[in-house]
Amino acid sequence: MKRLLAALTVTAMLGGASLAADLPTKVVLTLAAAARVAAAAEAEAVRRGKPVVVAVVDDGGNLLLLHRLDDTQVASVEVGIGKARTAAIFRRPSRDFEEQVKNGRVAALGLPGATPLQGGLPLLVDGRCVGAIGVSGDSPQVDEDIAKAGAAAL
Repeated sequence: MKRLLAALTVTAMLGGASLAADLPTKVVLTLAAAARVAAAAEAEAVRRGKPVVVAVVDDGGNLLLLHRLDDTQVASVEVGIGKARTAAIFRRPSRDFEEQVKNGRVAALGLPGATPLQGGLPLLVDGRCVGAIGVSGDSPQVDEDIAKAGAAAL
């Protein structure tokens, strides 16, 4: 009986090792890294004198951090989150979808979870998306420029 139990234990251990080898490792966006991204974007917004919302999400589009600078319009909260979520779940800048709509592909408006407005950028580590930043509150280009400052901090 002891031999059977020992054999089963070894088999389970080897099976577990095999399973672990089949599972990839994944880099995740930590709260500390998200805070650095948001702080850099906020610093750029303050430098420019632009009241904006800065949203940082994980790779699934879930909100990690939100900074709403003083005197920023309330509507920018959901828009900033939407831009970040779009960049995370589609793994590309939210601007791509705005350009598709401008170029006549109105079907892009129907994509689930897409906010087709410039200002959301994926956060990449070794070419893999670990999250995204979205900025809202000013012009499309200013929003994206502030988001770029945040993304550069990663």
